[in-house]
Amino acid sequence: MQITAAERVTLEGGHGQAAQRAMRIVIESARLMGATSLVPIASAHIDGCLYHGKGGVLFAEQLAAERGHVAIPTTLNVGALDLLHHGIVRLPPEARAMAERMRRAYEALGCAPSWTCAPYQAGHRPSLGQHVAWGESNAIVFANSVLGARTARYGDFLDICCALTARAPFAGLHRDEARHATLAIDASHLSTELRNEEAFYPVLGAWLGRETAGDVAAIIGLPEDIDEDRLKALGAAAASTGAVGLFHVVGRTPEAPDLVTAGGGRAPARRITLTGDMLRSAHARLSTRDVAADVAIDAVAIGSPHLSIAEIQRLVDCLAGRRTRVPFYACTGRHVSEVLEGDGRQAALDVSGVTLVTDTCVVVTPILPDGAGLVMTNSGKFAHYMKPNTGRDVVFGTLADCVESAIAGRLIRDTRLWS
Repeated sequence: MQITAAERVTLEGGHGQAAQRAMRIVIESARLMGATSLVPIASAHIDGCLYHGKGGVLFAEQLAAERGHVAIPTTLNVGALDLLHHGIVRLPPEARAMAERMRRAYEALGCAPSWTCAPYQAGHRPSLGQHVAWGESNAIVFANSVLGARTARYGDFLDICCALTARAPFAGLHRDEARHATLAIDASHLSTELRNEEAFYPVLGAWLGRETAGDVAAIIGLPEDIDEDRLKALGAAAASTGAVGLFHVVGRTPEAPDLVTAGGGRAPARRITLTGDMLRSAHARLSTRDVAADVAIDAVAIGSPHLSIAEIQRLVDCLAGRRTRVPFYACTGRHVSEVLEGDGRQAALDVSGVTLVTDTCVVVTPILPDGAGLVMTNSGKFAHYMKPNTGRDVVFGTLADCVESAIAGRLIRDTRLWS
């Protein structure tokens, strides 16, 4: 490892014990990743703040006790508690107390209490080419792909060490050569109607993660005006199903004005043409039960990643003042919740029986009601994690499908696009 004079000062304790400990961890991690140097970073997003056990709490508290403080702007991912809506999370008392201790430790370290998996929607938006250290899979792929920032996939506790030292291993997607597209995916043969459908993007992401992990894909044939919410859904599903850290959309994302540029000066040697059969299979895999229409559903959950203001507005429009018959959970960040309180949309959600969840989500902490055997979602990430994390079966549909099913209390899905 080659370290600078400034990095050596930190390593030798010149900036305190916590920073020294963090620098040792960052340097050893870099060595294990095959890096020969570190890279200065401009910001961090911490995934390790979600309570999974006592070890994570004690680690954060140790850093805080050593008077550690982040050296760069740092936001927090979802935690295990909804700090705005008390009573929604049903953690046992001991686990709740530990989650609260974790919250206090990370805030004591100087992290901004954003508590969202979508920090890029809450004002934390690194610029093109800027090196950062982000945890949380959907945030990583969004930062790399949509913003053109540079981050590897940072796991729990390494993320806070990078934040304390303002350094990260110069490896993986921080390096130019790792960001070049090695695979072209042609979506142009799919129908325009399908490519304009909101639910197409989590399905495409689920296919991408399952079939192309290890490759950086450049996708051609998508609308050039595709909005960030659809790119968010694509990336989240791809990162969940296949640990994808970067994709390019030719003509839309910043490192892919054309296919040759996305490939680092030459077009990718390998090419896949998407077909209806590929997408049908990916769509089917997002449901864990092959259920017929009219089967009863027990709950609806949306908002992974956290819902944006625009997505909340689409939900309000779909509901049109009607009331749901089954529990309906909409997960979002506190930065969105504050807006909804002020403009009347929170009241509209209340009238319709929608439970707003902030700071956390339904697959990382106990929120879903007992006996919720079949949950419906429009989120590729929820669809991937619902069964293993909560034990509940899941069925995937569009936002409109989710709303109509919640109002009817039974499954209503329009699957014609996928046939």
